[in-house]
Amino acid sequence: MSLALFFYSFLIFFFFIHNANSLPRNSKSTTTTLDVGNHQVYNPEAKLPDIRMNPLSASKKFEGSSDLVHLRYHMGPVLSSPINIYLIWYGKWANSHKLLIKDFLLSISSKGSPSPSVSDWWRTVSLYTDQTGANISRTVLIAGEYTDHLYSHGKDLTRLTVQDVIASAVKSKPFPVDHKTGIYLILTADDVTMQDYCRAVCGFHYFTFPSKVGYTLPYAWIGHSIKQCPEVCAYPFAVPAYMGGGGPGALHPPNGDIGVDGMISVIAHELAELSSNPLINAWYAGEDPTAPTEIGDLCEGLYGTGGGGGYIGQVMKDRKGRTFNLHGRRGRKFLVQWIWSPVLKACAGPNALD
Repeated sequence: MSLALFFYSFLIFFFFIHNANSLPRNSKSTTTTLDVGNHQVYNPEAKLPDIRMNPLSASKKFEGSSDLVHLRYHMGPVLSSPINIYLIWYGKWANSHKLLIKDFLLSISSKGSPSPSVSDWWRTVSLYTDQTGANISRTVLIAGEYTDHLYSHGKDLTRLTVQDVIASAVKSKPFPVDHKTGIYLILTADDVTMQDYCRAVCGFHYFTFPSKVGYTLPYAWIGHSIKQCPEVCAYPFAVPAYMGGGGPGALHPPNGDIGVDGMISVIAHELAELSSNPLINAWYAGEDPTAPTEIGDLCEGLYGTGGGGGYIGQVMKDRKGRTFNLHGRRGRKFLVQWIWSPVLKACAGPNALD
C-alpha cells in the first residue's frame, strides 16, 4: 500500500552500492544481489555483467516467487459484481490528463486491444475469489465523475479530510451511494498535498467512516506527483538528481507525460488492492490488518520478466523510444506494475517472457 517506501529503499540501496564500488559507468563487473525467495540479500562477492548492459541472469527469475509469502484470505468480500468507479477530480485538471486516465480505466474491460493488454493484466486480479468462490469482476465501468476545481477542502489534505471530499461528492448528489459495487477514486491535482505523500505513500485505499460520509464506502486516493516528488511517485520516468550519470536513466513515459503516466501505475496498484481487499478483511499477508501487505505491495517495482533488485524487468519500447508493457484502448500504451498471482504464487504480468 505504501509505494514510496519501496522506491526510497531501492534508491538508498543503489546509492550505497554505487558509492561503495566507485565503478565507472561502463564497467563490466559490479556487485549484485542473491535472490532468496522474495528478499534481496546483498552479496559483495558476486560478479555479474553490469545490469545496465545485460540486466538478466540466465534464470530470469527475480520476480518475487517465494514459499515465504503467506498471502491469506480473511473471509471478507471482494468486488465480484461489475465494478462501478466514481471518479472525483479534486483541483484543476487538464482535459488531456483526464482523458488519459479514463482511457486506462476503460481499458480494463476493453476486448479489442492487442496483447499484452490492460485487460490481460486485470485477469490476474480477477483470479481472487470470496468465500463463495466468486471471482473479482472483469467488468470495470466509469459510473460517474465529480469535479471540485475550487479546492473546497483546501490544498492540504489528510487521510481524514479526504473523506470530506468524498462526502461532498455524495451529498451534492452526482453520485449514488453504491456501497456494494462502487469504489470512489479521488485523484488530486499536482498542487495538492496529502499527509505522508512522497515520504511514505504515493497512493492508498481504505473505506469511509459513517461519521464522515454517512456510509462505509471503499475508496482510493492517488496524487499527481510532478511538482512534488516525481523521482519517487513517477519512477522510473524520473530519477533522483544525486544518481547523476551512474544510475539507470529515466525511462520515456508511454504517453509523454511523466506525472500522469507515473500516476497510472499507482492507480492500477490501488485498484487491484481495493478490489481484492475493499474492507481490509479479505486478501493480504501479515497479521496486522492496519498495515497489510497486499497483492500490489508484493510486486512493487516489477514490470517485466527478470525484474528485481532495482531492475524493472524486460519491457517494450515504441518507435519513439517510449517504454511500456501493456496496450490499451484507442492505441494507448501504459507501463503498469505486475500483480501477485494466487495461482503461480509469484508476481505475474501478461508481458512475461517465460
